[in-house]
Amino acid sequence: MIVSVFDTHHFDRAALEKENTHFHHQLHFFTARLEQKTAKLAAGSEAICAFVNDVLDRPTLTALQKEGIRLIALRCAGYNQVDLVAAHDLNLTVVRVPEYSPYAVAEHAVALLLALNRKLHRAYSRVRESNFSLEGLVGFDLHGKTVGIVGTGKIGAIFAKIMAGFGCRLLAYDAFPRSDLPVMYVNREKLLAESDVISLHVPLLPETYHFLKAETMAQLKRGALIVNTSRGALIEARALLDALKSGHVGGAALDVYEEEAGIFFHDLSGKVLQDDVLARLISMPNVLITSHQAFLTHEALANIASTTLETISAFERGAVPENVLVKV
Repeated sequence: MIVSVFDTHHFDRAALEKENTHFHHQLHFFTARLEQKTAKLAAGSEAICAFVNDVLDRPTLTALQKEGIRLIALRCAGYNQVDLVAAHDLNLTVVRVPEYSPYAVAEHAVALLLALNRKLHRAYSRVRESNFSLEGLVGFDLHGKTVGIVGTGKIGAIFAKIMAGFGCRLLAYDAFPRSDLPVMYVNREKLLAESDVISLHVPLLPETYHFLKAETMAQLKRGALIVNTSRGALIEARALLDALKSGHVGGAALDVYEEEAGIFFHDLSGKVLQDDVLARLISMPNVLITSHQAFLTHEALANIASTTLETISAFERGAVPENVLVKV
């Protein structure tokens, strides 16, 4: 099939081109983020491949359909950026990659937690300036601490097993409890009140939007650390900023941010950052932010590429693709 690939970066283009030697699709790569005004770039294609911050609302999907697009292939697990009702109305099939490497994301969450707690980001910067002082770098033992895990799907489950290895007490909150994990399932209030660390591993849905906001952050144990490697809008950014400024939240390690579109994945080093909340968060010594890179391993990129291309091939053959969100 002829496929327009939007919001392309060197790392995913290389993986897609390598895997495509087995599938032989015609891939047209665009660095532009997909939205209504860029949908015309897909002219002549039968499918588009979109990434996490592409905009697939009704106007964009309508524009794509007018260009002859029949398939929307998401090279990511989350699909909150897609208007699924509009896709159904427009007879567009939508597929995703529900699992690529849960180990990559879970391990990055652990890395963020360790770096934040032991202040490795601050120590690294100091030593590069020949400042070998240890003042202000005191962390705490994770062993024996309570870690609250919100969401125990594949990624949350792996995170739980890793943290169990540290000797942590694990609390979990999930609508679908599992019996194969070393966790104690509790209600949200108990998890927030007792956890020294909160790690988020749920998808962004209407019921999880701003899971942590002013009201819920007020229920946190004072000084708790927050880790988010899932979706930015699980946390109300301004409320987090306020909780950090007051000292109620002890620190935050974020791989995602609710207004990251147009910022993350881009080099803005020569420009003034226009998002005042993000700029303030970055300036804080007890905040560690990475640019949505938790998935970024060789294994995950290869899995994303192969799953995406295989799904496109299945659609081309007339088969019902696995991982379908909207079937026409």
